Amino acid sequence: RAWLATVVRLVLGGIWLWSGIEKVGNPRVFAQAVRAYDVLPEWLVKAVGYGLPVLEICLGVLLVVGVLTRIAAVVSGLLFVVFLVGIIEVAARGIHISCGCFGGGGITTSTSYTFDIVRDIVLLALAVFLVLYPMSRISIDEFLAREDYVEPPSAKRLRDPAGRRKYEAAVAA
Repeated sequence: RAWLATVVRLVLGGIWLWSGIEKVGNPRVFAQAVRAYDVLPEWLVKAVGYGLPVLEICLGVLLVVGVLTRIAAVVSGLLFVVFLVGIIEVAARGIHISCGCFGGGGITTSTSYTFDIVRDIVLLALAVFLVLYPMSRISIDEFLAREDYVEPPSAKRLRDPAGRRKYEAAVAA
């Protein structure tokens, strides 16, 4: 499970970095993409347009190096829920926009939101996995908790009374 969490952490962190770097280079274009959703007041459009790419880069860095993994995963999950609500709301209103997820964005002539919705659901599932299992390999969290974490034995060893005692002694120590 720890190695799977490592892969999930790196994938999610890489996606946040890619998304944030694409947007931070031209924040005005991203602010126009946010404006195209037509749900926020103008002062908040600018705040989101200029602030969200920085938040995405920060989340990406936290996840890639493995610091505060659970907190970064919770914030990621909340952002994916907001993104899902925004895309579903725009689709329900019949507005044709490019989501602006990886830079660019804005009003287009036609679009399909199915891919965007499925992508965000998959990324939300990855974030939930990291919330539930934040301990991963090759991370600063692992380095800081190396003395506290005890690798759980197999189910077969836990059924054996001697194996259970050994595991419980390691946890107590």
